[in-house]
Amino acid sequence: MQTTTVGLFVGLILGLALVLEGFGAMLVVGFLGALGYLAGKVIDGDLDLSEYLAGPGSRSTSRR
Repeated sequence: MQTTTVGLFVGLILGLALVLEGFGAMLVVGFLGALGYLAGKVIDGDLDLSEYLAGPGSRSTSRR
């Protein structure tokens, strides 16, 4: 799917949320959409979050 088409659908969905429920609902829809986008990137393997999700003792940098 082209980026323009995705942008069109995102705009339409956010516009509907704004008209039907108000500005707060539009922000919630936008936030959840961004989370869904990030989850899709992680599942596709385009985004690696292992550095951020690892515990503080598991980094390979040496401390002096």
